[in-house]
Amino acid sequence: MSVYVGNLSYEVTEESLNAVFAEYGSVKRVQLPTDRETGRVRGFGFVEMGTDAEETAAIEALDGAEWMGRDLKVNKAKPKEDRGGSFGGGGNRSNYGGRNRY
Repeated sequence: MSVYVGNLSYEVTEESLNAVFAEYGSVKRVQLPTDRETGRVRGFGFVEMGTDAEETAAIEALDGAEWMGRDLKVNKAKPKEDRGGSFGGGGNRSNYGGRNRY
């Protein structure tokens, strides 16, 4: 039961986000990913709620709501995609140096 929260202010803290979602039920966990180089919040996060009903109530109330000067984007989090260990974009491997060699 995880909720995606987008368009967050860069000033947001886990504690402040927890307080907003706690109005709609029990908050199990708050995650705010940060930029590896700057340590700054990346503008989105995830909130785990106690039940599906609490999650739904929070989504319905907060999606599109203004908070900290921004309109929130709140929806059910999608599972992280398996990237399959692929590196690069693939493409036509027979195209060497911009010239087709057939």
